[in-house]
Amino acid sequence: MKCAWKELLAILPLWCRTEVDELGRDTLQELRLRLGLPPELVRANDNIRLKRLVTAEDLSYIVNTASKYSPWAAETAAQGYITAPGGHRIGMCGQAVVHSNAMSGMRQLRSLCIRVARDFPGVGQKLRYLPGSILILGRPGSGKTTLLRDLIRQRSDIGKGSVAVVDERGELFPDGVTAGARTDVLAGCSKRQGIDVLLRTMSPGTIAVDEITSEADCEALLKAGWCGVQLLATAHAGCVEDLYARPVYRPLVSSKLFETLVILQPDKSFKAERMAL
Repeated sequence: MKCAWKELLAILPLWCRTEVDELGRDTLQELRLRLGLPPELVRANDNIRLKRLVTAEDLSYIVNTASKYSPWAAETAAQGYITAPGGHRIGMCGQAVVHSNAMSGMRQLRSLCIRVARDFPGVGQKLRYLPGSILILGRPGSGKTTLLRDLIRQRSDIGKGSVAVVDERGELFPDGVTAGARTDVLAGCSKRQGIDVLLRTMSPGTIAVDEITSEADCEALLKAGWCGVQLLATAHAGCVEDLYARPVYRPLVSSKLFETLVILQPDKSFKAERMAL
């Protein structure tokens, strides 16, 4: 297991760094900070709270330190999150700023959820030689990104063509995380834009993306699939029935582009099955 732990501690207020380090270095999964309440450490087997109460200044400090006021961070903040150095994702709640019926930002922060990014090299070993396109299904926080990251490395290292990655939020391969011997990573752009660029410029054998969430994502994957490129992707679905029931995924389901579904279980294990014809 690998984790950009120092990068995580560096975005926290000074008063809680030592306790978070001592209590969560190896087991912390999420750090939840709610205005006026003690920070909550969600660990592998339990939850624990610190004693000091979170202030508005604490919340602002974390967001400003993690984002470094970058334009890309401001853009993703309109979707309710930012990605911190090391690939840690920070979800935000508070007063949304809305323009033209679309959220454009966040103010008056009231809570943050920091999801700790941990890398587990080898976790996708069992999927190493599965042929064709693979879609990973799981609930939020189930480990989809972790498994996809290693599956990209596994496929890249067996030498069956290059793997091109659209790392939209910089969570798959942040600085210091190995991408694989034949992996090319395009970060900081939408999946739709990135897939188009990779098809035109990198001649990939496989294209990988994390979290299909919109019709535009599905359209881009369909375009790539019909160009003869294999696909690796993840989607929010607790089970196969959830996938089939969600309208946004229907074009992918009906297209039969994905030969294999990998379903993550609550205990972080997974099972693979063929996509129903």
